[in-house]
Amino acid sequence: MNLDLKKTVEALLLSTSEPLSTKDLLGLFRKYLDQAFESKDTEEDKPLVFETLKKADLEGVLKAITEEAEAEDRAYRLAEGPKGYYIATAPQFSDYIRLLRSEPKPMKLTMAALETLSIIAYRQPVTRAEIESIRGVSVDSPVGRLLELELILITGRAELPGRPIQYGTTEKFLEFSGIKDLEDLPASDIMTNVQIDDCMRKDAQSDAAVDDSTVGLPKETEPSELPLDETFVEVDWQKENIEADSFTENSDEGKA
Repeated sequence: MNLDLKKTVEALLLSTSEPLSTKDLLGLFRKYLDQAFESKDTEEDKPLVFETLKKADLEGVLKAITEEAEAEDRAYRLAEGPKGYYIATAPQFSDYIRLLRSEPKPMKLTMAALETLSIIAYRQPVTRAEIESIRGVSVDSPVGRLLELELILITGRAELPGRPIQYGTTEKFLEFSGIKDLEDLPASDIMTNVQIDDCMRKDAQSDAAVDDSTVGLPKETEPSELPLDETFVEVDWQKENIEADSFTENSDEGKA
């Protein structure tokens, strides 16, 4: 028995509303193999596929499904979230599906809420005071709205006077943003608290010295790379001083 891997994966994705990771799929195929080998009496009846299946094979199949859905403009798309891959309807049909399910219109965030959410996403874990110092205004209303929508959550308390509450983003934020993890956020020229901690942790585990490239700065020019062999104009400083003194005297006489 030989099965089409791509069609099998596509059928599995269509059969569930829960995301499936490559780990989930590999585990399922291993379970299938174990049961199949136990129940088959002859070698001809045993499955010929999935025996040497690897993560790279599944990633290639998932990529092919994604590209085919987009190229053929199908009614669905394959999306990847923080918990794995899932089938979602194409965005152009969202209004019809919303009416079918009697669901409200998608949530829209105000500019204040978007700015606050961006700060939390890049700086998390971050306190309310830190957010307000960046925005320059109170963030009580935006933070409350983001908590209500479950886009952010309380992650703990900072080791500061008063132990202020710290905020971070949720998995719902990743789905809302269309990314699978925080590393997929657009690059920023400011290191986040998490990036600083990660950099310090790696530095503690490594014997290599910290340099500009370690913290994301451009490489500093080495002395050997400086243009020291350039020819400069030789200046007669004695002559320059005489001319400068003469100019000063003439200026003083003109004022007199």
